Amino acid sequence: MKVLAPLGHASRALFDELIETEKLQCWYCRGGYYEIYLTDRALESVKEEMRILSRHGFRPEKLSGPELREHEPAINERVVGGIFYPEAATINPYQFVVEMAERAERHGAKFRTTSEVLSLRIANGRIAGVQLTNGESIEADSVVLTAGAYSVPLLRTLRIRFPLQAAKGYHRDCESKPGGEPILSRACVLGENIVFCTPMDGFVRFAGTLELSGVNHEIRRPRLEQLTKAAGRYLKTMEDATVRSEWCGLRPCLPDGLPAVGSVSRYPGLFVATGHAMMGLTLGPVTGKLISECVLDGAASTDITALRPDRF
Repeated sequence: MKVLAPLGHASRALFDELIETEKLQCWYCRGGYYEIYLTDRALESVKEEMRILSRHGFRPEKLSGPELREHEPAINERVVGGIFYPEAATINPYQFVVEMAERAERHGAKFRTTSEVLSLRIANGRIAGVQLTNGESIEADSVVLTAGAYSVPLLRTLRIRFPLQAAKGYHRDCESKPGGEPILSRACVLGENIVFCTPMDGFVRFAGTLELSGVNHEIRRPRLEQLTKAAGRYLKTMEDATVRSEWCGLRPCLPDGLPAVGSVSRYPGLFVATGHAMMGLTLGPVTGKLISECVLDGAASTDITALRPDRF
C-alpha cells in the first residue's frame, strides 16, 4: 500500500485530466463504488482493510443494508451492509483505449496492429529495435515493452528471468429486457464472491475470478456462469437480465503483487511496464507518465525503486 496508494491517487487525477483535456467519450463515472456483503461476519472482516486504506488517504465509509438500498435500489434485502469507496471511478475500458489511440494518432503515433514482434534487437549492448515475424526490423533508440501477459517470451530472448504468470479473468456483459428496470445504476463489488459489477452505456459488466492456467483463452463455463449466479444473490434485478457478450482476458501477475515499471539495467534503452495484475486499467495513466519520464528524462519524478523490472 505504501507503494501503490500514491500511484492510485496520481492515476485518478490523470484520468480526470485526460478525460477533460482530450474530451474522451468513454462512460467515465466519478461516483465511487459500493462493496456489499451478505453476512455480518464478512462485513466485520473488512475493518482492518478500511483502517489500512484510511492511513493512505482514502475515505471508506461503512453503510447499513437500508442505507445501501437508498443509494442503489437494485440491492436486495439479503445484503446486510457494505463499504462505500468515494475516490473510485469507473470507465468503459474498450472505449477509453479506442479514444486514446485516436488522440495518440493525432499527435503522430503509428499503430501496427497486424504485425507481431518476434524478438527484441540488441546492438553493442543496448536496445536497437524489434524484429517482426514478417521479417521486417524496426529500429529504435528506446523500446517500451508493455505486452502484458505475453511479455515473458520476448524477455526470454534476452535471457532475462521474469517470473510473470497470466491470470485469466472472466467477463459477462448483461442488459435488462426492453422496458425492464435497469440491472444496476451504481458500481458494486460483491464482497464474498469478488465479482465487479460496472454499469456502462446500456449494460452492466460482471467481471471476476483469477485463474492460473497458463497463456490460453479457453473459457471454462462454470467460472463464467459463477459471475451472474453470484450477482443473483445480491441483486433483485438479475431475473430479467439477458447476456449481451462474454469473454475472458489475461492479467499479468508478478509474485510480489507489484507491477514492473522502469528501465532494464542490463540493456540501456529497454523499458518495461507490465505486471499490474488486476490494476492495469487503474494504474494505466500514472504508469504511462512514469515510463515517459524514464525514457525522456532518465528517471521518474517519483521513487519507483520498488517497481524496478530487474528486482527478480
